[in-house]
Amino acid sequence: MPEPQPRPDGRRWDELRPVKITRSYLKNVEGSVLIEMGDTKVICAVTVEESVPPFLRGKNKGWISAEYGMLPRSSHERIARESVRGRIGGRTHEIQRLIGRSLRAVTDLDRLGERTLWIDCDVIQADGGTRTASITGAFVALADALLHAQKQGRIDRFPIRDYLAAVSVGRVRGRPLLDLCYAEDSAAEVDMNVVMTGSEKFVEVQGTAEQEPFTRSEMDALMVLGKKGIQQLVARQTKLLKGLPLCGP
Repeated sequence: MPEPQPRPDGRRWDELRPVKITRSYLKNVEGSVLIEMGDTKVICAVTVEESVPPFLRGKNKGWISAEYGMLPRSSHERIARESVRGRIGGRTHEIQRLIGRSLRAVTDLDRLGERTLWIDCDVIQADGGTRTASITGAFVALADALLHAQKQGRIDRFPIRDYLAAVSVGRVRGRPLLDLCYAEDSAAEVDMNVVMTGSEKFVEVQGTAEQEPFTRSEMDALMVLGKKGIQQLVARQTKLLKGLPLCGP
């Protein structure tokens, strides 16, 4: 039986890319980070706005909304700005909704009061896993923004219930792999994005057979791999945010 081909960056099949999260990356916003996962780099910024969408007015409840975009030269070829095209693409809409849903899942919106948290995720360099890196980085930026708002007296009770991170997994040339780079993602027979909490509960699983259908046992193996990666990412977040006053379920 032939030896499996090495990964493009030499990692083990179950190894994350090098992860670096730089807090307070931007000057003029309540919370921000630069997250780097290998060659993927995303700036995540969180703004606390003293208003809510019309459907929540008068309900003393907050909201979290996300925007996501890729800079024109974040990839190998220039990507036209969606503002120039005059419309937001389907992929962007999908990722924005995913980021918003994921962060709402670990936030007690009643504790926010009538405030909106705007999550802006801008990909400055893309090498696979931009949506999962956005979620992992945005969680840290969200926590920092809420700590800042609490220090200012804008909120009196910290509203985050649990940690949150995301990672990609996939089957490439018959092998399960953790944290796919672009070369692996573009060749994957199965591609999945897994979002989980620090207490190991699933928030979302997006799984697609790109070429051939996959079995339940293959899916289970990928879930175990995703869980391992997310545990490591949450450990990194916990080290950065030590003493985060989680409000519990």
